Amino acid sequence: MKPLPLPLRVAAGLAVETVERARELPRQLTGLPVTVASQVLQFSMRVQQHVTELAIKGDDVLSSLRPVEESPSWATFDEDLPEAPSRNGHRAEPAAAEAAAAKAGATATGATAAEAGAAEAEDPWAAEEQAIAEEAGPAGVTGYDELTLPQLRARLRKFSAAEVEELLAYERDHQNRPSFTGMLARRLGNLQQPGEGGQ
Repeated sequence: MKPLPLPLRVAAGLAVETVERARELPRQLTGLPVTVASQVLQFSMRVQQHVTELAIKGDDVLSSLRPVEESPSWATFDEDLPEAPSRNGHRAEPAAAEAAAAKAGATATGATAAEAGAAEAEDPWAAEEQAIAEEAGPAGVTGYDELTLPQLRARLRKFSAAEVEELLAYERDHQNRPSFTGMLARRLGNLQQPGEGGQ
């Protein structure tokens, strides 16, 4: 059998290739957005990497032309600050100054300060608990005065009627913001109604 001419064979192969590509086209189209997005991301990452490399080379060149500051103006540390002179005009070591101040305070306040110091020495957490209690605002809400109305509203469901009443009294005594007092008063009213407790 005599082989068919080359152009005819190429044309038949091209037709078969076209049909195969047409069949694969729907599958390729579904993956096309992902492929395009990944290629765009790869290109942008290459550009960013190239820009970063250029910036590093520029830093190297510029650092050789410009002297480095020994201590930048924005960097200050406690050790760099001058020590304050003591009462007699001589500088005292910070630890010695603190110990002297504590001793002077203890003798000035009498036995009660000594007893409190002894109690703190026995219980190291007592001072921290006292500081936390002083930090906590009304009804145990830390930073109450800095809360926004939505932030307070989000926490209100956790509070009992007594706690809401404490918050309301604190708000009226301090900032007396109408939106806050109104919301707290409505919440207190809801909590005090029979059958509502905590709704």
